[in-house]
Amino acid sequence: MKNIIFVFGTRPEIIKLAPVIIELRKYPQDYNVIICNTEQQKELSNQTLAYFGLKADINLDCMRENQSLAGVQSKILTSLEDVFNTHNIDATIVQGDTMTVLCGALVSFYHKVPIYHVEAGLRSYDIFEPFPEEVMRQMTSRVADLHFAPTEKNKQALLKENIDENKIHVVGNTVIDALFCLSDDVIEQSRQFFVEKNIDVNDKLVLITAHRRENHGERIDRIIDAIEYLAKEFSNHTFVIPVHPNPNVKNKIHSRLEKYDNIKLLTPLDYPYLVYLMKHAKLILTDSGGIQEEASSFSCPTLVMRYETERKEGIEAGVSVLVGADYDKIVKLSSEILSKPLAETRLKAQNPYGDGTASRQIENIIRKF
Repeated sequence: MKNIIFVFGTRPEIIKLAPVIIELRKYPQDYNVIICNTEQQKELSNQTLAYFGLKADINLDCMRENQSLAGVQSKILTSLEDVFNTHNIDATIVQGDTMTVLCGALVSFYHKVPIYHVEAGLRSYDIFEPFPEEVMRQMTSRVADLHFAPTEKNKQALLKENIDENKIHVVGNTVIDALFCLSDDVIEQSRQFFVEKNIDVNDKLVLITAHRRENHGERIDRIIDAIEYLAKEFSNHTFVIPVHPNPNVKNKIHSRLEKYDNIKLLTPLDYPYLVYLMKHAKLILTDSGGIQEEASSFSCPTLVMRYETERKEGIEAGVSVLVGADYDKIVKLSSEILSKPLAETRLKAQNPYGDGTASRQIENIIRKF
């Protein structure tokens, strides 16, 4: 039996690793799965774990208010060092490009423990877009032993960096696997949640998320300006914004937008509730990475409020459009979509991120490795 530790700390990591954890736990005679949550996003991560029926074996409580990036890194590194010193670890699985991912990879490397990187090979090639994630994932690739790339484009990016082709496996994105975890009961619970919130989830719904570090400051002001214009111009539409708890985002959004009746400001949503909104939205405005992938499954037009994206497959498929924090682009493209009936806005593009079998493929590859 192999002791395999999953190291994560944010909601997107859990969403994309939960299907892999569940898959490996089907074989208790082969894998002893250890779940380690750095709690980089404490409330969001634990909330999402519970949805998947999972609970962390180790909680590290690494975040403090107004921590610097260096402070977060040093805290996670030293906390994980203690974990590796007190557990016999045979392999480490990380996902994506967060500080937790880099720290998990580094501590594993220092202990000469194999590293399996889920969602490997995403690149924007601009170290400040997204910041600091682009550097995190590039550095993780240097020490990983298995690279689970969602798409062929991701594989080619790794090959250009002289990663051994035998270590790279194109498996699709596990976020699609996670979508298949939604039961009919969960969907009904999600519907009821919005009924109780007096939010009409109909064919005139706009979902908006904004939280990325590079969009703080003047960029978030321009994004809010655009949302404000759209809410006035399309007053018969409902704009739902799950507001990120970071005060750089939260305070500005509430001070500017809470006065509008057709703008619904919510606390961060449970994963199934967010999926329910994506499934029914007429338009999505987001700077999130995961939502770019999930929206593809629902054929929902998505304006990506970033200047660079590592998820170029969605752009090339015509599912997503890069608009940055450009007021004019956001307003123009949103208006074009919102002026049409929902049926005319649904996209015909094929989902470029896989068929929902990534977790099974990953388990098979790990078993052989």
